[in-house]
Amino acid sequence: MKNHFETLHRLSAQNSRRIIGLMSGTSLDGLDVALCRFTGAGADCRVQLEAFETIPYDELFRREVRRIFARREIDFQHLVLLNVTVAERHAAIVLDCLRKWKISPAEVDLLASHGQTVFHAPRHFHHLPDYPNATLQIGDGDHLARRTGIITLSDFRQKHLAAGGEGAPLALYGDYFLFSKKGEDRFLLNIGGIANFTFLPGDLDPDKAFATDTGPGNTLLDHVASARFGVAFDEDSRFAKAGTIDNELLDRMQNHPYFQLANPKTTGPEMFGQEFLENCLQQHRDISAENLMATLTRFTAETIAEAVRQVETAFPKRLYLSGGGAHNPLLTEYLRALLPGFPVYPFEKLGISGDAKEAVLFAALANETLAGRYSEGQRLGGIPLVSMGKISLPG
Repeated sequence: MKNHFETLHRLSAQNSRRIIGLMSGTSLDGLDVALCRFTGAGADCRVQLEAFETIPYDELFRREVRRIFARREIDFQHLVLLNVTVAERHAAIVLDCLRKWKISPAEVDLLASHGQTVFHAPRHFHHLPDYPNATLQIGDGDHLARRTGIITLSDFRQKHLAAGGEGAPLALYGDYFLFSKKGEDRFLLNIGGIANFTFLPGDLDPDKAFATDTGPGNTLLDHVASARFGVAFDEDSRFAKAGTIDNELLDRMQNHPYFQLANPKTTGPEMFGQEFLENCLQQHRDISAENLMATLTRFTAETIAEAVRQVETAFPKRLYLSGGGAHNPLLTEYLRALLPGFPVYPFEKLGISGDAKEAVLFAALANETLAGRYSEGQRLGGIPLVSMGKISLPG
């Protein structure tokens, strides 16, 4: 029988590792699969993206996940079943990608799986003084490891909670080591279902670096696109461009208490989902679908811009854009107008596909855990620098 602990010891000692990162976000559009080659770790870490695919989910699978996604009351049997089903689906996708890339599972050192978030509950959301920050992702790592034959790291967010964080965003850890640049204040903005950015200070001070959620990204836009127009998303901002911004509704949405909280902070569809939208629309029932899309697009842009403007900078500023929202022309146009002092670049300018970024970052977290270079007392963004991810062995 293969000694997986000897394998882990060898991987920890070697300077190069081949890791697959998996990311499935709150937009539920599909699974991002990134095959990465890492050399070094920490400040010496370098990554090469060898292959990348986004495998779309079919509508039936999306519906099954939505039955338990960001809901306070669910069918617990369905949750238990999906914990295994998501892992099995993701494992099958990984094996399909490896066949397509003509790579054997034995040629991959590690699998780093984010899983599928089903509920995110920081204290400022649940307001229960006797309970901590909490989050839950499904897609069990043991099933992934067993099905693929690859040592798997999963459930990364729990250690961040245990170390005093909110479990999100985790992008800071990989972003700081891979993309910091001395003399340049960098904002790495990812617009997924929820929008978030990482601030990387030009003096490389780990205490100044942080990652924060700004509020809704694509989640409300995609909901309206599906409910009102029967499409997955507003391609080329076609519907939003045909509408007019309702400033009264915009003010109502921006009045949410979340936007009064200081950075860093986290949120999710639990806070900015269908219930939030319905509450905001109580006095705007007659708004056209196009005007609603226009208003939501502006809402997303303004909440992002306001969070970015709160950050004190000392070096030339650059904003690098990734995620599905990077393909929304009206949203990016608004961002450029609202942030005139920030040159805005596609994330690809940093050498990594913007669509692959989050999957790459979870692979980076696995690389850091295996390298084991953190020392007692190290901190990043005000949180202890800790190894993340639970290890699952194939046998």
